[in-house]
Amino acid sequence: MQDRELYRQILGIEAPWFVDRVELKLEDGEIQVHVDHKDSEWPCSECGRSCRLYDHQAERRWRHLDTCQYRTILCAAVPRSDCPEHGPRVVKLPWAEPNSRFTALFEALAINWLRQASQKAVAQQMKLSWDEIHSIMERAVRRGLERRTRQTVRHLGVDEKAYKTGHSYLTLVNDLDAGRVLYVSEDREEKSLDGFWTTLSEAQLDSIEAVAVDMWDAYLNSIRKHLPDADQKIVFDKFHIAQHLTDAVDRVRRTEHKVLKAAGDLRLKGTRFRWLRNPDNMTWHEKRRFAELKNSQLKSARAWALKQAAMLLFNYRSEAWARKHFRWWYNWATRSRLRPIIKVAAMLKRRFENIVTYLRHRVTNATSESINAKLQWVKYTARGYRNKQNFINAIYFHCGGLDMHPSPTK
Repeated sequence: MQDRELYRQILGIEAPWFVDRVELKLEDGEIQVHVDHKDSEWPCSECGRSCRLYDHQAERRWRHLDTCQYRTILCAAVPRSDCPEHGPRVVKLPWAEPNSRFTALFEALAINWLRQASQKAVAQQMKLSWDEIHSIMERAVRRGLERRTRQTVRHLGVDEKAYKTGHSYLTLVNDLDAGRVLYVSEDREEKSLDGFWTTLSEAQLDSIEAVAVDMWDAYLNSIRKHLPDADQKIVFDKFHIAQHLTDAVDRVRRTEHKVLKAAGDLRLKGTRFRWLRNPDNMTWHEKRRFAELKNSQLKSARAWALKQAAMLLFNYRSEAWARKHFRWWYNWATRSRLRPIIKVAAMLKRRFENIVTYLRHRVTNATSESINAKLQWVKYTARGYRNKQNFINAIYFHCGGLDMHPSPTK
């Protein structure tokens, strides 16, 4: 009697359910808690109408939180109600959600652990298989997405994430203000982003003030097709622009290094990362060594100076002055006789109208990069994902800002 009452309180079992018996299976390392009921009428799981008992399913088992290091298993033959409208329906249970083989308390603990540790560590500690881990995460994400309410989002970030080596990508849409992933789809095509806009109401579309994005035309076509007044809201990410300029500087350095090396001049040997680093992050000694390079007559020094001058655009408050600065910089860049810089300058001129929009909205994809860094950790700790849907679930699980804990019927 005492053990039945103990487990009734531990499990939160209430009438019409009761703990019938508790069995200790030492050879299996299990404690089995058998639950039964007294009622002959049950609410339909579809409409909630009180119906007579139809029959019982075969006895099912649910994994519960361990008791004194013993695996605890809840066992019950689940009744089905006989609804005149919907027919026989499995009743909702107070300890677990439908189609789950774990109690709500067990799933809640697993979700808390998975948020803090790797899947491998949680699987080992809770004695779960990889399939069980993925099923818990899949159900958590599904209920989280179902609970997500329609909220207005002012600033969006559109980014891509490599699924694995090769040209296999996912498209992510992020809420830059809340730092959460709103939408994930396969590939990085126009249709990959098209699906996101259909999830928004007209009011949500109108509330969007800016979209930070790289210069990928597929994304731009989708945004312009679905977002009202899109060209006033598209903001090319300044860090993406900085990357283009940095790559151009590196190409100039590599070409120049080959020429100098052939002539016996090794000034540029081992200097790659000096040109790539932000001088603000250098030590005093590093700045001193780099000053000798950037103040020289090297082509690499001119390319670096052009990159630094281009990025000054984002410090302006006045759009008119920013436009004037860009015209000055563009003339300098196109007369520099540095082919990689000239190529980037031409691209920036073509895209300039959605570069200067930064001054109106002041948004970047820095939040998206932070999310990408977290997802890189998730991929590493999981040792990669062979199943793309499992990786999508992991993205929502760790970065979706979802309410994922189970809430069984009381």
